[in-house]
Amino acid sequence: MTRLTLDLLRDCLEGVVPGVMATCDEAGKPNVMFISQVHYVGPEQVALSYQFFNKTRRNLLATGRASVAIFDPVTFGEYRLELDYEETRTSGPLFETMKAKLAGIASHSGLHGVFRLLGSDVFRVRSIETIFEPSAPPAMADRNLLPAVRRVCTEMAESRGMGELIDRTLVSLQRHFGIEHAMILILDEEGGRLYTVGSLGYPTSGIGSEIEVGDGVIGVAARECAPIRIGHMTADYSYGVAIRDRARSVGMNWSKATEIPYPGLAAPESQIAVPIMCRQSLIGVLFAESPQALRFRYDDEDALSLVADRLAFLMPAIEEGEAVPRPSAPAGHETAPELQTVAVRHYEADDSVFLDHDYLIKGVAGAIFWKLVREFTQTGRTEFTNRELRLDAGLRLPAYAENLEARLLLLQRRLSERASPIRIAKIGRGRFRLNTCCMLVLEEVGRGQGGGP
Repeated sequence: MTRLTLDLLRDCLEGVVPGVMATCDEAGKPNVMFISQVHYVGPEQVALSYQFFNKTRRNLLATGRASVAIFDPVTFGEYRLELDYEETRTSGPLFETMKAKLAGIASHSGLHGVFRLLGSDVFRVRSIETIFEPSAPPAMADRNLLPAVRRVCTEMAESRGMGELIDRTLVSLQRHFGIEHAMILILDEEGGRLYTVGSLGYPTSGIGSEIEVGDGVIGVAARECAPIRIGHMTADYSYGVAIRDRARSVGMNWSKATEIPYPGLAAPESQIAVPIMCRQSLIGVLFAESPQALRFRYDDEDALSLVADRLAFLMPAIEEGEAVPRPSAPAGHETAPELQTVAVRHYEADDSVFLDHDYLIKGVAGAIFWKLVREFTQTGRTEFTNRELRLDAGLRLPAYAENLEARLLLLQRRLSERASPIRIAKIGRGRFRLNTCCMLVLEEVGRGQGGGP
């Protein structure tokens, strides 16, 4: 007979059916209540949602013992966990993961605003026993995620540049995971924001759209450096709601000139955000969502975490693609077309850049673009290297080389999406060219002269 383990019972811990928790006081008098979450922590640990200071809570603190009945919504099996209390966490990745999940459960149950997580009570599982044997076979997964991860990682490794790596990752997730809506965001360490460098399945790409660390599923995953997964969507973790509320609180205009629209689904039911980590530091977030409730389960979380780890490994190591040929010059007897004039305005306060009064980019990517166009207009220079950008202290680049590549990719894609007469093209490993087919008129606005047109 197969020995019962928590790993075999993880379908019981998805929050679909509430658990039943029993405790006793010091005199042995029992108390029974429903528990919103029994959360998998590890092979021998679970965490229970601490929401109310009641008799159950007093019993737990007095005896350190509890018993919880959990139900498998797939096989209809029921099991009892005997638990020993270890600690209560009121902050950190575990707490934030359970807080997000509880918000989704509350919203789905019509109890939004009633459920509030006070802490995550961590228990050691002393024993597991069967209350009712399963009456249905376990459901077969739509796909085996282990070979899916292998195929995705193989396709990612074939990428020759940062842009191709981002796009291959998203397309491979669609092909092998069946994920139809996803995006990859990179951390802007100085600004405390994440910016979109690639997306899949949305009417507009949203390249350059920003999310504050701490906002929504994506921002919380970034802040805690831990996966955040919600099976029933809640306004508490909606990025758009978070941004609008903050804008109102400080009297800001939601349609600010430097906002690029966020491309997410209008009404998602499931979302998952997985941090992309390198040497214990955050690089960015891999995000997916679906209009289907409970679309992402614990095995999706594990699989996407492996993909995110592979992405973090490939980003700094990848070689930027093959040389791009220089555009051919007009034939000797042809008359060169008259060049249009483009006004480039740079705001020193936040390094935002506008082309003919239309917003292009800001932050480090804006500072890079301003450096390139200034060099071009002053000296006629068009070719640059990644190394010189890294050595330029004025650009305030973070420590990770891949963040420079991500910013160059963001800038390249923003120029392309706007059909700008100014483009950036790779001409070899660590080298790129500024291509212009216009006359540039530069204007710099100092810190005391406003932050946008």
